[in-house]
Amino acid sequence: MKKQNNLKISAIGVLIALTLAGCGSKKASQTEVVNMSTGTEITTLDSSKAIDDTSLTQISNFNEGLYRIGNKSKILPGIAKQVTESKNGKKYIFTLRKDAKWSNGDKVTAQDFVYAWQRTVNSKTASEFAYLYSGIHNADKISAEKASVKTLGIKATGKYKLIVTLDTPIPYFKLLMGFPSFFPQNQKVVEKYGSKYGSSSKDMVYDGPFIQKGWTGSNLSWKMIKNPNYWDKTSVKLTQMNFQVIKDTTTGLNLYNSKKLDETTLSGSQVAQYKNNKNFVSRKLAQTSYIEFNQSKNTVLKNKKIRQALSLAIDRDQLTGKVLADGSVSATGFVSSGLMTDLNNGKDFAAEASVPSGVSYNLQKAKKLMAEGLKEENKKTLTLDLLNNDSDVGKKASEFLQSDWEKLPGVKITLTNIPYKSFLTDEANKKFDLALSGWAADFSDPISFLQILTSDNAQNNGSWKNVAFDKAIEKADTTDATNPEKRFKDMIQAEKILMQDQGVAPIYQSTQAQLWNQNVKGLVHNSAGIYYDYKNLNVTK
Repeated sequence: MKKQNNLKISAIGVLIALTLAGCGSKKASQTEVVNMSTGTEITTLDSSKAIDDTSLTQISNFNEGLYRIGNKSKILPGIAKQVTESKNGKKYIFTLRKDAKWSNGDKVTAQDFVYAWQRTVNSKTASEFAYLYSGIHNADKISAEKASVKTLGIKATGKYKLIVTLDTPIPYFKLLMGFPSFFPQNQKVVEKYGSKYGSSSKDMVYDGPFIQKGWTGSNLSWKMIKNPNYWDKTSVKLTQMNFQVIKDTTTGLNLYNSKKLDETTLSGSQVAQYKNNKNFVSRKLAQTSYIEFNQSKNTVLKNKKIRQALSLAIDRDQLTGKVLADGSVSATGFVSSGLMTDLNNGKDFAAEASVPSGVSYNLQKAKKLMAEGLKEENKKTLTLDLLNNDSDVGKKASEFLQSDWEKLPGVKITLTNIPYKSFLTDEANKKFDLALSGWAADFSDPISFLQILTSDNAQNNGSWKNVAFDKAIEKADTTDATNPEKRFKDMIQAEKILMQDQGVAPIYQSTQAQLWNQNVKGLVHNSAGIYYDYKNLNVTK
């Protein structure tokens, strides 16, 4: 799904403002304003380029695709009014609603989807989510610059008829349609703003429940107002949401306790203090934080023993229990638990694919492997830099990892903690030795994790390559796509290969602990995909 701001899961704070207008005996009208906080800044509003949780959550609430995703990943109506699916699962014919409009008054048409999809897969756009189009006719060839974007398996027949053709059935296709990378774009607006498109609130146009105002591209506050042109505006109860970036959980808690926020995300000792509070909620996320080993920048990390040593030296239970202490749990693998179960026995995917050695703590074995690895590389010492964000918790996690790793013979760790936007840039440009990254599933399927580590995936920032892994993923996506049992086994095989080779080092699976005012109702939360949908938020007394 998306690049997750590890250790800084967005706090969503809510202050309810009930403004009464009118005087005398006249009936007062009520305006609901919700004040919200987020843990990280926006990077872009361009749905072709956004990869982080904060930006994607904003986009999914002010724009809309063919579907919306409800609680428990339920498919809900969006711009698509009706769909006809072929028996072989390779063709979808969507009938679009005629009352869907952009905020500038333009109709939302089938061509808006054609343009957006072609723009996203176009290599010139450099979308890091173009790989999600794999399986749609010619998408892979287009991404490899072996075919024209015009040959992508999507076409408009009239204003309100959209036909999508697949090369192979995609089991999770409808879930993808609710993800921002598949949302429509108004070509006239995109071309009007050019390189500025999506770089601020004013350089955008909106077709969803809300319109964003006030984000200039770098500021840390903005708002969303109800979109009067939205086709389902009667379901939207809020008139305005105000957002501000609050990176520090102590600040958030102070604002909550002073009644300036009605929600805050908790960390560390805060969880222990408030876990029995009536407003305490804990939400499990399909998100894994993991260490990337940049094999392209530092060739010593191509040594499997060194990667294994670094993984085995991490006391994950100590990190989750003492540093995070927010309910997050030590990772059992790269794919998070609770994402999919075996159709035959109901066993969780993560349990069936488990390779304990890939996530275990064994300092003695780690020391042995590191000594052997350094000898093989003709080195006596190893200095590595760890890249991470600059949040308070991010810094503490970096320091913890530094302490664990420097228990290994000859190992020296330096730390680089920078703002999240800069972190994403440096990570994408492979300017790191080690990086504490996070990945959250775009939809409820293990492939959402596994496919990002194929050899040619833009999200494979560590440049790990394994032919057997790539083949297993290819089988899951093609020859076995319509056979659930075989596909499940393919993905298990891929996970096992990844962990046995220590392509990455999974650290923990996140759980978001919050204090949430129970007067704020209607929040849609999913552990995978877009975490929060604000469309139906409302305030009760």
